[in-house]
Amino acid sequence: MSKLQEIQKWTAENHADFAYISNPKTIQYLTGFYSDPIERVLALIVFPDQDPFMFAPALEVEAIKDTGFTYPVYGYLDHENPWKMIATDVQKRVASPKNIALEKSQLTVERLEFLREIFPSAAFNLDITDFITQLRLIKSDDEIKELEIAGKWADFAFEKGFAAVKAGVTEGQVAAELQYALMQNGIMEMSFATLIQAGAHAAEPHGATNATKIENNELVLFDLGTVWNGYISDASRTVAVGKPTDKQLDIYKVCLEAQLAAQDAAKPGITAASLDKIARDIIEKAGYGEYFIHRLGHGMGMSEHEFPSIMEGNDMILKPGMCFSIEPGIYIPNVAGVRIEDCVHITDDGCAPFTHTSKELTYVG
Repeated sequence: MSKLQEIQKWTAENHADFAYISNPKTIQYLTGFYSDPIERVLALIVFPDQDPFMFAPALEVEAIKDTGFTYPVYGYLDHENPWKMIATDVQKRVASPKNIALEKSQLTVERLEFLREIFPSAAFNLDITDFITQLRLIKSDDEIKELEIAGKWADFAFEKGFAAVKAGVTEGQVAAELQYALMQNGIMEMSFATLIQAGAHAAEPHGATNATKIENNELVLFDLGTVWNGYISDASRTVAVGKPTDKQLDIYKVCLEAQLAAQDAAKPGITAASLDKIARDIIEKAGYGEYFIHRLGHGMGMSEHEFPSIMEGNDMILKPGMCFSIEPGIYIPNVAGVRIEDCVHITDDGCAPFTHTSKELTYVG
């Protein structure tokens, strides 16, 4: 059964006249087409017993057809009212919809109001978000292959980035060098803004690459990922320039021990919370518990953050095909920040990482 057929089956079982799919990543997952329409309207309309159709800005219509989407595609021009046009196209199939399913986690209040206006007799109580989340939770063999290729390009990026690090260059220069090397090889999109943080700047887990100059005798944190056929990679490494302090080396040693222990324990049957606890206990025992201030990991696939969430309180049992990060971090203000991360997929008897750059402390520059 295709992914679209799964959605059709769900709409039939839940007595929906149709599902209004509007998350660009969901549309990509179901059709192969991706575009962020920003203020424009992009929607996939899925019926229980009729062919779906796509509604899109006119400038996207040919691109949608080029993906191999074989169902109708309706486009609108900027001066036209997209909501009235959607109503017309739907009512050719369902004269007066009574029950419409939505992705409630993504749809804005404004757009819900537009839908209420064009379908005044309909109820909007059905939420298809959880069903789509479950579909995306277990990756197919083909999806795993795409993620593996994205991981290889992340390893390539680390190689080029490490080579660019030396005292006196800025974080931004290092990011530019590795991204230039990727683009020279046809990789045009990063999973997210490349993060290079030097010295004490790395103690900000959600900081941003800036013009900070790298200095001797400090650690430099890399967090990066690439996009391959819509699937992403995400990995972190921390490297040394010159001779780090004993404190910085101890932080690194503990973080690496936690990462390796969790990755070794990741297998079918363990819960997400238990995996988080394995890494967290090691860091707490070493006296750094207060500086590990985020969950152990997040799911990934077409988006850099999906389910499962590897954290305390999540008793979800891990199963083959689930993909997620294992990324303990220790962030001590004015001292250093260390994060070591691989994304993995659960196999029949363990897990396998998508990235393979050494996690032993690498000295660069």
